[in-house]
Formats: sequence, structure tokens, C-alpha cells
Amino acid sequence: MTRTRSFFTRVRIGSAVVLIAALAFLPVSADAATELLMFEQKGCTWCALWHEEIGPIYPKSAEGKLAPLRELDVRHPPSSLALASPIVFAPTFVIVKDRKEVGRITGYPGADFFWGLLSRILLDSATK
Repeated sequence: MTRTRSFFTRVRIGSAVVLIAALAFLPVSADAATELLMFEQKGCTWCALWHEEIGPIYPKSAEGKLAPLRELDVRHPPSSLALASPIVFAPTFVIVKDRKEVGRITGYPGADFFWGLLSRILLDSATK
């Protein structure tokens, strides 16, 4: 277990370094508001697990600085957002740029997969 955890820790640190390095060379518009929207609901076990594993460190991460978190109720998505499809499951993480969806993670696949998926979406959206 320690050996596996150590491997994933190195992968996580490596992913953060790659993300920061890649974003340093991309033009960033001051008006390009990027956010991570977390759609959740009361009693959601996977939402609680995300808050336990990721919640405390997300705002301090490179991803958290690039896309601040906003928590929303899965049953009441804001009508002002241009979502690609309705939110059905909790948690659903939607990355929005200028109020338009640019990527989505449905469910919480665990910390290691979450960071990798989020980094990929953020990198892809930064190059568009």
C-alpha cells in the first residue's frame, strides 16, 4: 500500500508540475473566468468522500488557483450557464470558461483519477 501510495503521490506532483509549466506559456485573458462547478446533493456519499480527500487541498492546488471551486445543488443548476447536457448524477464536476462548459467529470472516480482528468480538461481548455 505504501509503495502504491508513493507512486501516486509522485504522479500527482508530476502532473501539477506539468500543468503549471504548460499554463505558464499560454496567454491568459483577464476576463476569461474559469471555474470548477461541483454539483452535489445532501446525503451523497461520493460528494462527502470528495470533500474529505480533495476539498481541503483543492484551493491550494494549481488547478484550484486556475479554476476556483463553486458548489451548487444538483437539483437547481443556474440557468445562466451554457451546459452541454443536464446534470443528472452527484457529484458532477463541470469546468466552465466564460460561463460555457468546456469539460465535465461525472461522479468521483477517486483522488488519483480526479486530478488527472481535471488537469487534462484544464490543459485542453487553455489551448482553445
